[in-house]
Amino acid sequence: MLAFSRPYSLCRSRGRSSKFGKVIVDVAMEKDATTVNPSSFTLLASTPSGLSPSQVSVDFSDAYDRIPHSDVSLENTISEIWEQRSLKNNSLFNGKKFRYGGCFLDAGDGSNREPRLCLHLGLTDYRTFVGTNLSPLWERFLVPSEDDSVLCQHTSSPLGNGAVVETKDNKILVLQRSNNVGEFPGHFVFPGGHPEPQEIGITSHQYVKELAESINIKVSQEMFDSIVREVVEEIGVPASSLSIPTFIGISRRNLNVRPTAFFFIKCSLDSKEVQQFYSSAQDGYESTQLYAVPMVEVENMTSRMPGCHRGGFSLYKLMVDNRKIT
Repeated sequence: MLAFSRPYSLCRSRGRSSKFGKVIVDVAMEKDATTVNPSSFTLLASTPSGLSPSQVSVDFSDAYDRIPHSDVSLENTISEIWEQRSLKNNSLFNGKKFRYGGCFLDAGDGSNREPRLCLHLGLTDYRTFVGTNLSPLWERFLVPSEDDSVLCQHTSSPLGNGAVVETKDNKILVLQRSNNVGEFPGHFVFPGGHPEPQEIGITSHQYVKELAESINIKVSQEMFDSIVREVVEEIGVPASSLSIPTFIGISRRNLNVRPTAFFFIKCSLDSKEVQQFYSSAQDGYESTQLYAVPMVEVENMTSRMPGCHRGGFSLYKLMVDNRKIT
């Protein structure tokens, strides 16, 4: 079953159609003349029945790369901001990321034909992300539009990932971010990060066209492989304790329009066992504490989550509600 708060809308992006459900959620005052609430979010796609790897495909193409802004002075701020940041932190690395350019969701027919989702992905990099989405001028890069791919066509918009992980004793794993991280220090988040182009050997769009289908398959698999890596690295549990991820949707925080794909993962360990593994997690420095709490307590923690992760919890609740009625 697929659930949406609005009927499907048909959107066009550079000659390609994209059909998806969009839900805009207001948390307190979403936006005034100068600010966007960091906890507000938009659900770009919701698949409460959950999608397996075979139901998620990718169209990887330069058609979904960022379009430079026509304002040259605004474009120049990207390199200026990166240079300023690099001077303060010489460890910054301009790595490649997959750029979210939209998606197409086929709801299926409810009987024989199962739902499927196709992600539209291009390439971007961390430098452009810092200079557009994370820039103090990020709103100037937006184009007024109901179509998300048009709205964000000038931003880097790297696709992040996040996982709602449920333990054997039905607790949900939530991390508290370190005060030393760049984004949302001290906030609560689900484990996650980004799918990585370099993991599958992608550094550019310069490849033989005949390999497009095999590239798409590799990128699709990386969507699922990467979230398992992130959970293993941030929580410390072995990959063998984790179920195959189930795709549950895409959330975008309204503050600097950052999109994140969310997955549901079941862990075969109980919460006490998970805590023991967390003490030696590879990326444990990114967080200060791991919480294993019931769903009702996570609800109370969402007020201190970035909007994209608050949206991830909303996608999880839609999945839970769907299970109750099917």
